[in-house]
Amino acid sequence: MSWNRSSSFGRLSRFWRTLAFRLTAGYALAGLSLVFLASASLYLLLRSELEKSTDLFLADKLHVLRTMLRERPDDIDALREEIELESAARRYEQFYIRLLDEHDTPLLTTPGMADQLDLDQLIHRIQGRPEHTVPMQGRNGQAFRVTSALASVGSAGSRSDTIQIAIDVSQQEELLARFRRRFWAILVVTFVVFPLVGYQVARHGIRPVEEMATTARHISSTNLHERILAEGYPFELESLAGTFNKMLDGLEESFERISRFSADIAHDLRTPVNNIRGEAEVALARARTIDEYRDVLGSCLEEAVRLSDLIGDLLFLARADSPLTNLRRETVNVGELLSGVREYYEASAMDAGVSLTATIPGEPVVAELDRALMQRAVSNLVSNAVAHTPFGGSVVMRAYSEIAAETGKVRIEVSDTGVGIPSHALPRVFDRFFRVDSSRSQASGGTGLGLAIVHSIMLLHGGNVDIASELGRGTRVTLRLPATAAR
Repeated sequence: MSWNRSSSFGRLSRFWRTLAFRLTAGYALAGLSLVFLASASLYLLLRSELEKSTDLFLADKLHVLRTMLRERPDDIDALREEIELESAARRYEQFYIRLLDEHDTPLLTTPGMADQLDLDQLIHRIQGRPEHTVPMQGRNGQAFRVTSALASVGSAGSRSDTIQIAIDVSQQEELLARFRRRFWAILVVTFVVFPLVGYQVARHGIRPVEEMATTARHISSTNLHERILAEGYPFELESLAGTFNKMLDGLEESFERISRFSADIAHDLRTPVNNIRGEAEVALARARTIDEYRDVLGSCLEEAVRLSDLIGDLLFLARADSPLTNLRRETVNVGELLSGVREYYEASAMDAGVSLTATIPGEPVVAELDRALMQRAVSNLVSNAVAHTPFGGSVVMRAYSEIAAETGKVRIEVSDTGVGIPSHALPRVFDRFFRVDSSRSQASGGTGLGLAIVHSIMLLHGGNVDIASELGRGTRVTLRLPATAAR
C-alpha cells in the first residue's frame, strides 16, 4: 500500500513538471483571469452606473425643490404634491422627502417615511455632509441612499429650510446580488472547463516536441546517423529540428576524433582558476588604488594566459592520441631547424644568463618529419633547459645521423648544465602533469605537459625519447626518429 502511494505521488510529481501541465496551467490561469477581470469590470461598471443614476435623481429632486422654495415659497399645495403625493405614485424605487424649517421643525413629510427610516439615524448619517449621497439601511433591512441640502426660501433668501431625501435602492441591490451569483457560477464553470480545454490545446501543441524527444532519445554514440524529420512541423520547431540535425552532423563527424580525450586535468585547471578567484576576492575585499587594481589585473592575465596555454597543450595531446591524426611530413634539414629554435630562444637565454648553442655536423642531417611538431618538441626541451639552468650555465643542441642495419635514424640531443633531476623521478618525467618540484614548476608557469607533448610527438613519428640526468650536473634528452617515413 505504501509503495502504491509513493508510486502515485511520483507520477503526479512528474506530471507537475511536464510542459503540458505548465501550458495547461498557463492557459487556465489566463482564461480565469480574463473572465474574472471582465466580469468584475462589468459588475463595477453596473454598480457605478446605478449609483450615478440614483445620485442624478436625488440631485434633480433637490434642484426642483430649491427652485420651488425660491420662486414659489407660498405655494404650499405644489410643495405638498411634490413631497407627499409623487412618491406614493411610484411602485419601485420609492423616495421619501422631509422639509424642515430653520429650527429643524418638520414642515412637510412624505407619508410612511418614519415607518421606513430611523429619522434620528438619518440625521446622524448626513450631518456635516451636505449634498453628499450616503448609504443607509431602513427599518426593515432595505437599502437606501440619503442626502440633504439647504434651500433658500423666497427671492430675498431671508431664511433657509433643510431638504432631506431618501430613495429605496433595494431593487438595485437585488440586481447586483443576482449579478454576483451568476458571476461566481461562471467562474466555477470556467475553473472546470478551461483546464480541460487548455490541456487538449497543450497536448496538441507539444506533440511535435514529444516526437522530436522520442527521436533524440534513440540517438546515442553508436547510431549518430539518426535524424529528426522536420516536415510538417511548425516553423519554430522546424528550425529547431534543423539546428539539431546540423549539430548531429558535426557530432558524427568529430565524435571519433575526440572520444579519447583525457579527463585527468581537473587539478591543474583548478589551480589557475582558484588563483584568479583569490586575486579577485582580495581585490574586492576593500577599496584599492588604481596601481593595486592594475597589479591584480596583471596577475589575473598571467593566470589566464597560463590557463590558455594549458588548454592548448591538452587539446594537442587529445588530438595526438587520436588514431586519425595525420602528420604533414616533409623533408627537413634538422640542422636548420635547430638553428631556428636557437634564434627564437636566444634573447630569453641571454636574459637568464644562459649560453644557448646549436652544434651541427658538416654534412646535412635530413629527415622526413612534420616540421611544426618537431619544432615544438625541440622548443619544449630548450624552454625547460633554460628555465632550470642557473646563471652562467649552458644549453647545447646537437643533431646526428645514425646508420642502422636496416634504416637510417636521426638523433637530436638537448643537454644543459642545470640543477638536474633526481633518479627516482626519471621514470615519470614523461607522465602528464608530473613535476619534479611542484612549487618551482608552478612558480615558473610549468604545467607538467611539456615532456608529455615531446613524448607524444616522437610516438607520432615512430621514434622514442630518452632522458639522463644527474643532480647538480645537468640533464640530457635524446630524441631518436626514423630518417625516412615508413611506407
